[in-house]
Amino acid sequence: MLDEIDLKILNLLHESGRMTWADLAGRLELSSPSTAERVRRLEERGIIKGYHAAIHFRSLGYTIIAFVAVCLAHPKHRQKLIETIMQQAEVEECHHIAGDEDYLLKIRCMDTEHLDTFLNCLKEIPGITKTRTTIALSQIKERSNHILAGGNHHVT
Repeated sequence: MLDEIDLKILNLLHESGRMTWADLAGRLELSSPSTAERVRRLEERGIIKGYHAAIHFRSLGYTIIAFVAVCLAHPKHRQKLIETIMQQAEVEECHHIAGDEDYLLKIRCMDTEHLDTFLNCLKEIPGITKTRTTIALSQIKERSNHILAGGNHHVT
């Protein structure tokens, strides 16, 4: 179970993963060694999976965000789909979903030609019966902010 200090650590690191132990400890009103130990335990438990830079993809030329819903003919095709998309740099997220489709992919492409090439490769994967692509016109919000504040968190 997570206590209030653990939740505060997670929120602060989610906000700024490059925060120093001293800064984090100061915000928590704990010693730096105690803070480091708490963070280490959260990492060992797999609650903190890593630390990442927030990249402005548009400035790198990735101007298109698209969501691609994928339908499979049969669950036996799932493994091939997963193996293939794990190798595709364009795929930022993949979710197994409930509803009419089986998977939802969030992809980033440089332009519509890049998107077309990606979709054509995707459709070559055995067992895919249909895709539905939605292009985002703008991005309003991408990250959660303090999702862990309040509530009961029974992570063990």
